[in-house]
Amino acid sequence: MKQTLLAIGCLFVAGNAAASSAGEYMAKISDCVACHTTEGGAPMAGGKKFSTPIGDIYATNITPDKTFGIGNYSYEDFEKAVRQGIAKDGHPLYPAMPYPSYAKMTDQDIRALYDYFMNEVPAADTKNKDNEIPLLLSARWPLHVWNWLFVEETAPENKTGQPTDLLARGAYLVEGPGHCGACHTPRGVTMQEKGYDASSAEYLTGAMIEGWYAPSLRNISMSRDELKDLLRMGRSQHDALSGPMSEVVTQSTQYLTDKDLDAIAFYLLNFNHKNGVPVAADGAIVYAPTDGKTLYSMYCSTCHGDDGKGKDFTVPSLVNNTVVNAKDPSSLISVVYQGAETPQTHGNISFKMPAYKEVMSDDEMTNVVNYVRGTWGNGAPQATKDEVSAIAK
Repeated sequence: MKQTLLAIGCLFVAGNAAASSAGEYMAKISDCVACHTTEGGAPMAGGKKFSTPIGDIYATNITPDKTFGIGNYSYEDFEKAVRQGIAKDGHPLYPAMPYPSYAKMTDQDIRALYDYFMNEVPAADTKNKDNEIPLLLSARWPLHVWNWLFVEETAPENKTGQPTDLLARGAYLVEGPGHCGACHTPRGVTMQEKGYDASSAEYLTGAMIEGWYAPSLRNISMSRDELKDLLRMGRSQHDALSGPMSEVVTQSTQYLTDKDLDAIAFYLLNFNHKNGVPVAADGAIVYAPTDGKTLYSMYCSTCHGDDGKGKDFTVPSLVNNTVVNAKDPSSLISVVYQGAETPQTHGNISFKMPAYKEVMSDDEMTNVVNYVRGTWGNGAPQATKDEVSAIAK
């Protein structure tokens, strides 16, 4: 009886979680709520802090409140803010908002977003927080120059209609509203993404974000169906997501239609440029510190298995795993140090991996990380104790 009630409950949640309008669907694809909602705050009312090289920036209230939100924005004001990063009063927005990606969005989708925010999002009279940026760096006029250098004006013919070809639709979702490059593309000295579409050799080649390494999306070694599962549920038969990407699944990608998931997976798997770490012959041990093997047997093998293959759809495999084989070990170190939790999605319960920061020393953590990165055919570069210590600070 309990199982039946639980199943009915999951179906009820799933049914209510679905987007009810084109604008709400586009807001979920664009992941607006993740950035513009702080813990315990009203949806879209802002207040979430983002630490940047120039200081702390707080997301603004984008509810239709006329005092603190965007209730006085016309469609033209809204379109200029979303595509060009220019607020109604003319001041430039910080590019912590991914408007260089949103510039690619069609008129149809921008209009749907505007209608959604003005008519479906509840107004919240939440006052915006002041950014915490040193006075010498707080001037906004240089952002006009930044926009001129790095924000491309979308050609008029690209602003209308919807891409229908599978590859074109995938490119639109990834490069535009999905703004995947905001995390997965390295940035230059002025914090601009080094590429905004597939024409750039550096686009989606991996980058550091909030102490995690967002891996390259140009070397995904899984089937289209498995990648779709990962985006829909946060886990697949052999893999699982954690860290910042867990929130993306919870707030955004779990709501994508199967057709759009298929388009995204098709587009990402279509890259012919590989930027990953070479993988040795299956089962080979490239290097295996003895201490690391012992530690793995003590703390990791119960769930991940002696062969590192985990348990299908429950515990991710460590064999040929994207995070394990990333050129930067920060994400793997973070998982071991602070633990991890897969996304909670409708119809799927999350699972947790414990933190080992109180159990292992920096030396021991370095050894177990290197054991995993150098065993079962994994051939990622060895992590250093300094890299582990940097995460542990």
